This record gives sequence, structure tokens and C-alpha cells, in this order.
Amino acid sequence: MNNVNKWRGSDGLFYLGLIGGVLISLLFFQQQLLTGDQTQMLYKGYLGAYEGVWLSYGNAASAVGNVPGSLSAWLIGGPLLLWDSPYAPMLLLLAMRLVGFLLFDALIRQVFDDRARLLFLVLCWLNPWFQYESLLYNPSYLFLFSAMHCWSAWHMRERASFWHMIVHLLAIGMAMQLHYSWPLLAVMSTYLFWRRILKVSWSGVVVAALLIGASLIPYAMEVMSNSHITQNVDPEARQRYIGWGLVHVYPVLKSVIYWLRYGSWLFASKLVNDTQFIWLAGHEYLQLAAVWLWRVVIYGVGAATVLLAAKANWQLWRELKPRLLRSDRAEVNGESWLGLYALAAVLAVLVSAALSPIIFNYWHLMLIFPYALFPMLLLLVRWSRRYPQWVGKGLLAATLFCTAVNLIAACDSTKFSYQADYKTQVLEYLHEMKLQPKL
Repeated sequence: MNNVNKWRGSDGLFYLGLIGGVLISLLFFQQQLLTGDQTQMLYKGYLGAYEGVWLSYGNAASAVGNVPGSLSAWLIGGPLLLWDSPYAPMLLLLAMRLVGFLLFDALIRQVFDDRARLLFLVLCWLNPWFQYESLLYNPSYLFLFSAMHCWSAWHMRERASFWHMIVHLLAIGMAMQLHYSWPLLAVMSTYLFWRRILKVSWSGVVVAALLIGASLIPYAMEVMSNSHITQNVDPEARQRYIGWGLVHVYPVLKSVIYWLRYGSWLFASKLVNDTQFIWLAGHEYLQLAAVWLWRVVIYGVGAATVLLAAKANWQLWRELKPRLLRSDRAEVNGESWLGLYALAAVLAVLVSAALSPIIFNYWHLMLIFPYALFPMLLLLVRWSRRYPQWVGKGLLAATLFCTAVNLIAACDSTKFSYQADYKTQVLEYLHEMKLQPKL
């Protein structure tokens, strides 16, 4: 009976946290400041929904041309065909991110107990790194594809599966139509297959390849008549080349630092440095004190947790280093599989950063953000088993901290403001671009 009550209590806390995260996401969505990244998405979607023109390419990238495929247009325009409201694509994005988290949760439940579910809820769903991406631009959509990749790989760790193979490759293919960080997933899959902890269904590979190829036919036809979409107009960008990151070294080091930061609370400067507590503008000294207290707390907590993330990764490396090669034939349990999957993500980050023609910023690597939480999760689960009396207090403190940071960032940061109104901005943009529904 006690176990049943304990399970129900843990389950109730989980869903309470899940709903809390949804509400926080809605606040971020409503108060986002529209910039070029969002308007690129909106333009393609409304152009398709209002004028029937579905562009076969996505957003322009930093050093190369537009991403291939029309998925970004359909993610905005598709919901508009069902409900002509600026909130329609926003709700689809929220649903996609929620489904992605539930896929991760389904995996976590098979490996750990209910305490780990609550830990991952706070580490991921309530994490300001995650919530700060609650806006209509292409990296925000990648979370679902990260989850699809991990969830399907988990189900193919012991035996091949036709349907899971299709899901696995479609995750890569759909990520490719949104952001050029998709090779991260491809490198991970290659390693997992080589390491023999991902069993391939070759019939699934063929079907998925056909589906992905078919979706890119309009893009291929567009390239034949408009090769400019494969190039960047910036002369400096054209001087970059594949392997530029390896030659300059720093891009690779920076990408490793981002991996550690994702596992910590050392948040992006856009979230921290531009918070000015403008609602205190009439009280100069109080505002100044609030700004500096905010920075001291955030950077203090961030520094402490990034060291903890480094410890978690180092400990994981030491434990699994002998098991990285395919010559290891010992059984791989759930925790070891998650650890190997995380190390595969580190390998993918190193390879991608070395080959990349740009220096990565934090949004370029958001595809692997949830994987960076696995080393920390594994460490915290072990600590929770050793010190169970501290789990409740720790979860409460972490939840309160993340909630406070999210609320402040949603009201006053680089990408969000309590003075902004999402719907008004979209309607003004549509008027400016002369995009109106046909009567």
C-alpha cells in the first residue's frame, strides 16, 4: 500500500511539473520578440497557407545556402490551413516539444525508477536552456527529432525493427530540412551501428531513404533553376570550407564547452546579460542592485554546476572507456547504453565542429542538448540512491530556481519581453509583407 501511495505521489508531481512547464512555454511564446529567424519561418508558412506557394527550401544558414526541403513551410503553414491564427503554428511547436519530452520519459522509465523521471523533468523540461528556445525558429523544432532518434535507437539496441528504423532515419531526414546540425545525428547513428548497439533493419533503411528522397525532389528541381539557394551571399562566408573548424581548433574547443554548459546551469549570455529588470526603471539603485544580484547568482550557480557537469562526464568517460570499442562483447544494460549514447554525442560534436565552416553558437548544437543531460542524470541517480533523504529537497530547490529564471527570462531578456505581444507582431509583419488570406 505504501508503495502504491508513493508511486501515485511521484506520478502526481511529474504531471504537475509537466503542466507547469507547458504554462512556462506558453509565456515564452506569447512574449517572444520577432526577429529575422522567426519571420523567415512565418513568411514561408503564410505564403503557402494564403497563396498556395510552398517553397521547397528553408531558412538561410550562416555560411552556406538555405536548408533543403519544404518542412519549415509546412510546420507553419499546415496549422494555418486548419486554424487561421498566429497561435496555430505556436501550438503545433509546443505539441512537438511535449511529444519529444514524453518519448524521452518513456525511455527513462525503462531504465530508472520514478525518482529519475522527476530528475529528468527538472533537468530537461523545466530547464531554462530548453524553455528559452520556446519561440518560432527552426532550432526549437529539433527537440522532437532528438527524441525520435534516441527513442528509436533504444528500441533497436538488441534487435532490428523495421518501424523503429524508419522513425530513426526520418528523425535525421526531418532535422536536415530544418537545420544544418543534422550530421550530429548521422555521426551518432554510425557509431552506434559500428559499436553493435544499434541493430539495423535494411528494409527500413530503404523505405526511409525513399521517403526522404521523395520529400527532397522539389528542392532538387529548384536547385536546377536557382542555384543561389545553395550559396551564401556573404563574401566572408564563401571563404569558409569543410574542415575549417579543425584547422582553427578553437571551434572544436568551444563546442566541447557548450556540451558541458548544456549539462549545467551556465546559461547563454542572451538569457543573462541583457536582463535589465526594466520594470524597476523608476528606481535606479534598486534596478542596479537587482541586475547585479541576478548576474552574481546565475553565474555563481552556473560555475558550480558546470564543474559538476565536468565531473559527471569525466566519471562517465572513466567507466565506459574500456567499452567504447566493438570488441567489447559484454552485455550493455540500460544505464551503460545511455552512457554510450551520450559519448556518441560527444564524438558527433567533435566531428561536426571539426568539419564545420563556422564557429558554433549555442543554438547550433541544440539538437544534442538533451543528450548532454544524460551524464548528469546518471550521476544524480547514483547520488539519490546513496542519499535518498536529500532527493526531495534537491528537486524542490532546483524546481524553484529553474522556475524563477524562466519567469525572469521570459519577461526581460534578449529574445523576450513582458512588453511584447506575439499576435500583434505577427499581424503587423503580415501587413508589412502584404500577406493576406484570399477571400
